[in-house]
Amino acid sequence: MPAKYDEMCRFHSDEYTSFLKVITPDNMSDHTKQLQRFNVGEDCPVFDGMYQFCQISAGGSIGGAVKLNRRQADVAINWAGGLHHAKKCEASGFCYVNDIVLAILELLKHHARVLYIDIDIHHGDGVEEAFYTTDRVMTCSFHKFGEYFPGTGDVKDVGAGAGKNYSVNFPLRDGIDDVSYENIFKPVIQKIMDTFQPNAVVLQCGADSLTGDRLGCFNMSIKGHAACVDFVLGFNLPTLMLGGGGYTIRNVSRCWAYETAVALGEDVPDELPYNDYFEYYAPDFKLHITPSNMENLNTPEYLDKIRERLLEQLSSLPSAPSVPFHQTPRTGDGDNGDHDEEEDGDEDVRMTERDADKAIEHPAEFYGGVA
Repeated sequence: MPAKYDEMCRFHSDEYTSFLKVITPDNMSDHTKQLQRFNVGEDCPVFDGMYQFCQISAGGSIGGAVKLNRRQADVAINWAGGLHHAKKCEASGFCYVNDIVLAILELLKHHARVLYIDIDIHHGDGVEEAFYTTDRVMTCSFHKFGEYFPGTGDVKDVGAGAGKNYSVNFPLRDGIDDVSYENIFKPVIQKIMDTFQPNAVVLQCGADSLTGDRLGCFNMSIKGHAACVDFVLGFNLPTLMLGGGGYTIRNVSRCWAYETAVALGEDVPDELPYNDYFEYYAPDFKLHITPSNMENLNTPEYLDKIRERLLEQLSSLPSAPSVPFHQTPRTGDGDNGDHDEEEDGDEDVRMTERDADKAIEHPAEFYGGVA
C-alpha cells in the first residue's frame, strides 16, 4: 500500500514532502530555489512518477513493519526500500524519502528497542542522523570510509546525549572480502545483541558492497553478503529486510533473489532458469559470482583495531534501556477522520494510527525528538 502524505511527514518536513509531491520534469524551472534548498537535481534527479515511487518505496517498508508489529510475519522484505541517505528536509544520494526511518518509527510503536544494520558500501548517514540522540534505536553501519560518499561514518561518531554509544560505525577500506567481512561482522553484531538486546531488527542489504559493482570497491561474493543476512536471521527476532544501493543490476537481482531464498530457508541451484532477462546473465548464466583478485587493503591489524574499539564501546553501554508504554489517546494527529474506509478488517490494509495502535509509547516520549 503506497505511503500517504501524512505518513511520510512523520519524519520528513511538510515543506519538503509537499515539494516532492508537486515537482516534475516539466515545472523544474518554476522551482529553482526549492531544488537547491532540498538538494534535488544533481545526485537526486527529478523524474516522472518520482512522488509515486517514494510512496511505493516507503509504503512497502512501513507495511512490512506493520506486519511485524501485528505478528503476521517473522520476516518482511521490501527490496524497493533501503534508501538510507534521505534527510528530514533534503534528498541525498539517489534517496528522496527515508523509508527506513519511517519503518523504524512504526516498529517503535510496539518495540522498546530497534536495531538497524547497514551492509551497503555507503554509510547509512540518514538513518544514523535521525536517531543520533536516542537510546531506543542502535544504528550499526559497515561501509567504505575516506574520500567516499557521503563522507560520514567515522569510528569516532558514536551518538550524542541519550544516544551516546548507540551509533556504531565500522569504517572500511577498498577490497574487503568474505572472510575479512565475516570476521568483523559476526563479533560486532553478537556483542550488540548481547548488550542492546533489540526487540526488532531492520537490515539494509545494499548490494553495492558486492565485487564488480560499478560504484563500489569491495570484493564480496553473494554468498558472503548473504552470510550476514543468515547470521542476523539466526537471532529469530522480527526482522525487516530492505534493499539499497547496487549499480551492476544483474548482480543486484542475483543477490536479492538469493537472500530471499536464505530468508525462506530454501536452497536454490546455481543454474539460472530461463526467463525474459536471461541474456543479461551471460556468459555463464549462473546465480553466483566470483570475486576478483583485487588487493584487500583492510589489513588484519587494522580490522582488529577497529573491532576491539567497537567492542569496547558496546561494553560501556548500560543495561538495555527500559521504556514505559502508555495507552494512546483516542484523538490522534494526522487521522483526518478517515477511519470508516479501513474498518473492514483486511489484513493487507494499514489501519489508521488511532485504530491500529492501542498500546504504544506516549506521543511526547520519542517522536518529538527526531532530528
